[in-house]
Amino acid sequence: MTKLGTLTDATECAASISYDTALAILAALATPLDAISLSLTDAGGCYLAKPVHARLDSPRFDCAAMDGYAVRASDLENGSSTLTQVGTSYAGSSDAGEIGPGQTMRVMTGAPLPHGADRVVMIEYCRQIGSEVTIAAPPRGKPHIRRRGSDFARGQQLLPPCTKITPATVLVAAAGDHGQLSVTRRPRIQLLATGDEIFVPGSAAAAAFPIPDSLTAAIDLMCRSAGAEVVSKARLSDDPKAIASAKQAAEADIIVVVGGASRGDRDFGRGAFAPLGLKIAFADVDMKPGKPVWYGTAGAAHILGLPGNPAAALTIARLFLVPLITRLMGGDLTDALPWQLIPATAPIEANGAREAFLCAATSFHGVTVGDRQDASGQARLAHSNALVRRRARAAPVLPGMLVPTLPLCC
Repeated sequence: MTKLGTLTDATECAASISYDTALAILAALATPLDAISLSLTDAGGCYLAKPVHARLDSPRFDCAAMDGYAVRASDLENGSSTLTQVGTSYAGSSDAGEIGPGQTMRVMTGAPLPHGADRVVMIEYCRQIGSEVTIAAPPRGKPHIRRRGSDFARGQQLLPPCTKITPATVLVAAAGDHGQLSVTRRPRIQLLATGDEIFVPGSAAAAAFPIPDSLTAAIDLMCRSAGAEVVSKARLSDDPKAIASAKQAAEADIIVVVGGASRGDRDFGRGAFAPLGLKIAFADVDMKPGKPVWYGTAGAAHILGLPGNPAAALTIARLFLVPLITRLMGGDLTDALPWQLIPATAPIEANGAREAFLCAATSFHGVTVGDRQDASGQARLAHSNALVRRRARAAPVLPGMLVPTLPLCC
């Protein structure tokens, strides 16, 4: 389904669409949120809303790249030279002064270079007695000087818009003399776990039939790992009025409905939002696990419905929720889905008619697909750190052949 349609009892998304088509629809609807200003330490994981330009030159002056002695190259042309030390320049000094013919100055790494010097001789090649410094032979190779602006110049763009803020990019921004960054704000997320049978973990064993809610905490962690802020969580019975009321009680950019995505008698995930103006963008994706996944909007909120089977829900969250968060933060799909080709360590059987995303484990040797791939399985996830993509009707894979692989946890 490629057009938005208001969901009613009479209008359901009957036709399946491919994963790539569904992802493209989601990406088109997920426009970046508004920009805010954050400190360098608070902006980690966000994406730049505006470019970062250098506010100064780096280095700010000609400086020493090594500990040693600043000299005039012309003083060293005739072999061994003995020069007179006239001072020392330290990193942080404002001005190193000047050296004349036959003079040298001790310099530390990063220290300003004295005027007149055009080379730094490494300290290992010098011998000092009193104020006399002897250099046994003319130095070769680099002059060991960092020229002003050789790293970057004032006004130069250091980081373009939509750059993700990582430790490396924070370093670059700070080097450019920025303490605050204009970034796209983090999406606010509401998690709604539905099902009469689910109980808070730690309480289910006290009764005969409840099962622990294994998904809320897992999806919460995935959201926060992707850069979002989880502002509300609720466990709800299979009651459409309760689901709709929970949505109205929280202001969220993304509402994640866990469970109730299929067509059972008590699967009210989509129907609960119909009175709130839900417009379905897609539903029933031609993939496994997670075929019942659905996505739509209600006003400014994005609503994603995950299946209730744990392995399927975690897989779908990785393939749709993380890209949705990333797009709203100003990132690209490739940021959210860094697929890599990795060699298979063991044979993988031919795939069926639906595209499959298989839980797997990566290692130094390659990627190994797990033997059991049931959507409700949970224990095997402890040994899974990746998804392997298998196109519909893909041929068998032999050991050593490359397969598309995605980290399961962002």
